[in-house]
Amino acid sequence: MTNLVARLRAYLAGRDRRPLVVSLTALLLAGVVLAVSPAQAGTQAGRAGSGKPAFSETKTLTRQFVNADGSTYSFPSNKVTVTADQTENLRGRQRILISWSGAHPSAGRAVNPYGENGLNQEYPVVILQCRGTDDPSLPAAKQLSPSTCFTTSVAERSQIARSDNEAIWQKDLHADDADRQRLSGLDPFPSSDTCPTADVAGYNTHLTPFVGIGSDAKTYPACDASNMPPEAAVGAAFPPAELAAYTDTDGSGSVQFEVRSDVENESLGCSDKVACSVVVIPIQGLSCDKPASPPTVADQACRKGGRFAPGSSNFAGDGIDQAVGPSLWWSESNWRNRFTIPITFGLPPSTCDVLDPRAPTGFYGSELLAQAGLQWAPAYCLRKDRFKFQLNQMSDAAGFNLMLSGEGAAAEVSSERDAVGASVAYAPTAVTGFAVGYVIDKPDNAGEFTKLRLNARLLAKLYTQSYLGSDPGRGHPGIGSNPLGIMNDPEFIKLNPGLSQISQEAGATVLSLSNDSDVIKQITDYIAHDKDAMAFIDGKPDPWGMVVNPSYKGISLPVESWPQLDEYIPTTSNTCREANPAVYFNQIAAPVTTLAKVSAALLDGWPNVQTRCDFDQSTQLYKLGRIDRQNFGSRFMLGVVSLGDAARYGLRTAALQTKDGDYVAPSESSLGSAVKLMKQKSGSLSPYVLDQADVKKSSSAYPGTMVVYTASKTSGAKAEDAAKVAQFIKISTTEGQRPGSGNGELPGGFLPIRSSGPTAALYATAQKAAAAVLAQKGDGSDGGSDGSGGDSGNGGTSTGGVSTGGGVPTTPGGDSPSTDPSAAPSSSPSGSAAPVTMPDTTEVSSRMASGLLPSLLIIGLLGVAVASGVRFFMQPARPHSPGAAA
Repeated sequence: MTNLVARLRAYLAGRDRRPLVVSLTALLLAGVVLAVSPAQAGTQAGRAGSGKPAFSETKTLTRQFVNADGSTYSFPSNKVTVTADQTENLRGRQRILISWSGAHPSAGRAVNPYGENGLNQEYPVVILQCRGTDDPSLPAAKQLSPSTCFTTSVAERSQIARSDNEAIWQKDLHADDADRQRLSGLDPFPSSDTCPTADVAGYNTHLTPFVGIGSDAKTYPACDASNMPPEAAVGAAFPPAELAAYTDTDGSGSVQFEVRSDVENESLGCSDKVACSVVVIPIQGLSCDKPASPPTVADQACRKGGRFAPGSSNFAGDGIDQAVGPSLWWSESNWRNRFTIPITFGLPPSTCDVLDPRAPTGFYGSELLAQAGLQWAPAYCLRKDRFKFQLNQMSDAAGFNLMLSGEGAAAEVSSERDAVGASVAYAPTAVTGFAVGYVIDKPDNAGEFTKLRLNARLLAKLYTQSYLGSDPGRGHPGIGSNPLGIMNDPEFIKLNPGLSQISQEAGATVLSLSNDSDVIKQITDYIAHDKDAMAFIDGKPDPWGMVVNPSYKGISLPVESWPQLDEYIPTTSNTCREANPAVYFNQIAAPVTTLAKVSAALLDGWPNVQTRCDFDQSTQLYKLGRIDRQNFGSRFMLGVVSLGDAARYGLRTAALQTKDGDYVAPSESSLGSAVKLMKQKSGSLSPYVLDQADVKKSSSAYPGTMVVYTASKTSGAKAEDAAKVAQFIKISTTEGQRPGSGNGELPGGFLPIRSSGPTAALYATAQKAAAAVLAQKGDGSDGGSDGSGGDSGNGGTSTGGVSTGGGVPTTPGGDSPSTDPSAAPSSSPSGSAAPVTMPDTTEVSSRMASGLLPSLLIIGLLGVAVASGVRFFMQPARPHSPGAAA
């Protein structure tokens, strides 16, 4: 099947000169096979929407004891299945959904499962990122082992100076002779100069070293904090990713696991060139060897089965039975039970700079396109027949001005801008939008909250700084009786019952942008079209008596940049605040310059609230700064994010109110419903407008839906730039709309633009715009209704659907099966982005081909259509995706 699809791709790309009928036969067979077996339609079926995960494996796990007489006793087995929703073309800090069933229920669950905080619990599922795989055909240096698995603390990998009674790993039934020695794990064992506390007479130590990457890789003995890799240092840039996850009483569980590339973890070194794995180890309990006579304390400890009841929590951090705990994940009894999930990473962001010496052509503007631009760029720079595309993210207004001045070839914007007399075409390039992302923990260690609902009035309260934050805010004139945070607001509690009402300063704000943005304009337009929200802003108390911050009373909306209008400086006897007088509510809001910073803050559970006070011993001065990361189990944070970022990082997103009682989350259908409401403003090359008044009447349209347009001049532009922009529009709206994680494909968080369905008008406008930009005659009339007229006049010829001489390419596509934009989609081969030399068109004359061509095309397309339908209706749910809040 793979060869047939490759033949078809090769023909369409002009690389296959064999007779046309042979390639069409491949199309026929491909269509038939796709119709019969949709799961094989992509390289990663689970992400292609076939209903199957990207990885799935089932193992039977059994704990066994050898009795004193040599007989054995086996406990009831657990048949465990582990799945992962995506494994290929991953990017740094991307989160993948790992789920399992059939495991032993966890007990004495830790409040925080990450890093060493997760050690005090019983029967967890340990999840680690490791370099290497279990492929026996690979050389030893590329094989997986405990020493290539990363942890952030010594306690997670080594046991230092333990008494005989504590050294239960020596009783492991499956341990080799070396691990039964007093000192084990490294040979030769580190000297006292390197590890002064490791070799203590009469005590046992096992070290699980970490081996860095490369031929001269450094081995870190992991005997103390100074002998760990730099990424494991206290206060490292990123919080721990490894965890001991909980299994529910029914044996199931799931977690979003964050993978790290060599950019985030150089010592681990995972990249597109270095194979890595996610290792999942359900803790079943140590299997134990024949006991001594009489049995020692260690013999007895090896056979223990846990102190806590299944499903219970260990809030006090009491001691556990080590035999069923996570700290001995490396021991052979546990290690042999591992599920190894091979993962691959996509090309790094620097690929084009490294491999393509050509000067880049800059497109400037919307950050909403960031994740798509990251995947699209290699599909341009790694092909000789395309230009070196570079997306430079900035405000829509700044990008548009650079395009008008000729400093940029095109701008990426989400609304019509003042063209100052210039003729500009707006080519719809991506359907995506914004969301209110969140991380909120349920009380009593019950996990993350997954179905947040917000309305326009709650957003208005957050943006107008109408919550008090904490005690310093209580003195603010006119609002001293308002709630401290949204978690204390009766309106929020009514919509989202069961959450903690313990106030936090982060609950008084939504982390947002400080600069001009079409995203802010859309959010405030959503607020402006809600009568209750505007009544609140104009001074009417909400039904529970909360009133607007007087600094924002009557503010006119929408706005493109949210102003910081409050001027209240608390009167306080606090020494630090006296030394650093500042507007308190602005310290809480602390907006940032990019949506990516908001996503990172949510990913880390780290509000940008700037109210922390420290005393600097060196200067003897107090200084204010960012508060600490929130503790797992008590996190509460809201932030405005792009749908692309939400999909990549697995961020949860809120459902927003439309009609009374209707709350709509971002999904394929809700974005499509919003697109149906859009109307083109004026002319065939102008943007489409989503009227929030229409959204308020809908029960299915997502208010945060936005279209990103490639805006470029249709007269007065450089011919070279015009050709590149036209090529970009054509490619980005055809092959660039094929969902996937590979080069040139459309990532999660985007609704594919197609030539049919709700986006048909967007597709048609894009083709007209491409033709008009290429023609440079000031309008799109010369290009024809489908934009095909723009393929001539630039000295280029077309081969296999790709322009070889600078003309607009006619790459086929744009009608691939739909996918949920809130879920990261399937990966597929990135070979299409490899440098190619395009052959000349070869004339084919075949009576057989001419006779069979219509039939083959019809049958092949029917097969593809059937496969598309099956894939759409079998699209798997992804609970942690932006659509999860519905």
